[in-house]
Amino acid sequence: MQDLKNFTVPAGFRGAGGIKVQLWWAVQATLFAWSPQIMYRWRAFLLRLFGARIGKGVVIRPSVKITYPWKLTLGDYAWVGDDAVLYTLGDITIGANAVVSQKCYLCTGSHDYMSDYFDISAHPIVIGEKCWLATDVFVAPGLTIGDGTVVGARSSVFASLPGNAICRGNPAVVIRKRVDTQPVSSMEGAA
Repeated sequence: MQDLKNFTVPAGFRGAGGIKVQLWWAVQATLFAWSPQIMYRWRAFLLRLFGARIGKGVVIRPSVKITYPWKLTLGDYAWVGDDAVLYTLGDITIGANAVVSQKCYLCTGSHDYMSDYFDISAHPIVIGEKCWLATDVFVAPGLTIGDGTVVGARSSVFASLPGNAICRGNPAVVIRKRVDTQPVSSMEGAA
């Protein structure tokens, strides 16, 4: 059983010094959170200022919470919805054209509940390109969701999911394949 008086955060775990961490939390609570909804470039600028890798055309809402932006990568045209939490104790990568909807929680951190010291750990999360995590999806540490996968509303993801799948449930399971319905035009540009 844990004895929390002995808990410590390992050296270097946050990826930055305490002053930078506190400064980010102050900026996030003010300049980021208070910015008008349409100021996506402003929020991308603030995230880049703190070391995040942000692609072009990213939509990130002002109510999003990001623990350590220097552990975040957002691909081109990725969207992150209202009240989403990106708990970046470990790296989070969200691919191009992926959508993390409102109230989603991407959790890279956990504790060893068998340790007397309740040791903290972090494991990266990768959300592939063209994925959609619908509202209120939870993603556990150390998982990958393959390109093109949809995870249904209020699902909990506790195992990595393959690409081009439609998944839902607690735990999330594959329901069927996601098929690209866009017509392929092999004649495009032909004379």
